[in-house]
Amino acid sequence: MEKILIHKKHKKRRLIPIFPKIYWLVILFEFFERGSYYGMMSILAVYLTDQLTFSENQAGNVLGIIQPIVYFFPILAGAIADKLGYRRMLTIAFALLGVGYFLVSQSTEYTTIFVSLAVLAVGAGIFKPIISGTIARVTDKTNSTLGFGIFYWAINFGAFLFPLLIVPYLKSISWNYVFVASALFTGLLIIPTILFYREPIKETEKDKESILKTIFSIIKKIGSVLIDWRFILFIFIYSFFWILYFQMYGTVLWYVSIFVDATPLNNFVNGITGLNWRFDVEYVVVINAFTIILLQLIVSKIVERTPAIPTIITGFAIATLGMFLLSFSSGNIWVFICGLFVFAFGEMTAHPKYISYLGLIAPEDKKATYLGFGFLYGVFGSFIGSFLGSRLYSYLVSNPIIDFVRTRLEEQGNILQHNISLSEAVRIGESFGINRAEMLINGNPSGVWLIFSVFGLFAIFCLVLYVRFIAKK
Repeated sequence: MEKILIHKKHKKRRLIPIFPKIYWLVILFEFFERGSYYGMMSILAVYLTDQLTFSENQAGNVLGIIQPIVYFFPILAGAIADKLGYRRMLTIAFALLGVGYFLVSQSTEYTTIFVSLAVLAVGAGIFKPIISGTIARVTDKTNSTLGFGIFYWAINFGAFLFPLLIVPYLKSISWNYVFVASALFTGLLIIPTILFYREPIKETEKDKESILKTIFSIIKKIGSVLIDWRFILFIFIYSFFWILYFQMYGTVLWYVSIFVDATPLNNFVNGITGLNWRFDVEYVVVINAFTIILLQLIVSKIVERTPAIPTIITGFAIATLGMFLLSFSSGNIWVFICGLFVFAFGEMTAHPKYISYLGLIAPEDKKATYLGFGFLYGVFGSFIGSFLGSRLYSYLVSNPIIDFVRTRLEEQGNILQHNISLSEAVRIGESFGINRAEMLINGNPSGVWLIFSVFGLFAIFCLVLYVRFIAKK
């Protein structure tokens, strides 16, 4: 009887996946790094225009360069880490992140802000493949699904918790404190990296090539992927959806800070909780992350056995509907939140199937390389989305309102400076007695969301044509 009980106890233990300590360490790293990053991104566009008084075009230039670095650099960093070691590259990443965030907190000039953000973007780009690579090396077929599931939850939990709790508190003291906190949360991770992180790559497994040869090999791989024009075209078409997505870190934040009256939501929440809570721009990221945390597992289960392309198209259609709803949200916080929720639902429907489809179309001997280059959607989407979004917003929203304010001030004998942000122009206009509603009616934010909705429809149309005439059967 004793032997039987011991056998059953042993069997029960094996039913529960066991992860090594290094796994939980990198999950902690992921939580703090992603929380710091999305905490910053939840306010960065508005910080650049409202606090540093950059124009929307200047802010769009910064976002259009910095975000592509975050998505492209992992392609290089992963291969270099295999040569130099994960621990060394992780230490470099945290040093760059800590220094970058701190420099942003101390910078006010356009050039220094740009350089500071570029430093932290390189750090984030190095960090990305190290964590996923570590998890891949310390898990196996019995626990990798759960292991990466926890990994993705850590990303979204950080993106949810930091903007929800930490950013509003620090911002109420000083906006700069958000960047200082991100510097501390990431820079201090060097300590547990040195003390507790153990290299998952054995010395015999490390790439013995020189760094120059490694870089040359990467360039060669890039060339082999770029000549596969069908693959690159598919990624480019898919990136049209991400042009819409990256508005959540630019135009949507500018829009909600000026045009959406959150008073009904504030009263509703405060009436239930008794708090003095106020909706602000950082909660845009919170809504997206919370929707994914709440529904991703359910949606993934529903679409588990559905064909990839029809599912991606369905996700595009749902997300496009969410963007379309924003065109009716001026002054209405409930419609605005509904639009964000629908958009996030479309995102979580399409994206997992995108990864799945890449695995299907990639050559058998180059799957890892193709999947790595699959992240080019973020390079294309963030680059085009940031530049295009800021220009559209300036042309349809900011410039007409600023021109109106400038004309009214000139009638009073006053002059409004050039290269000014919309929020600053509205603030100055109100200080000279110009009615806020009278100013805002000159802008056309609905036109911005309708144009991006057309981009979503265009992505669906191109994807249908691609599958019908171009994709390999």
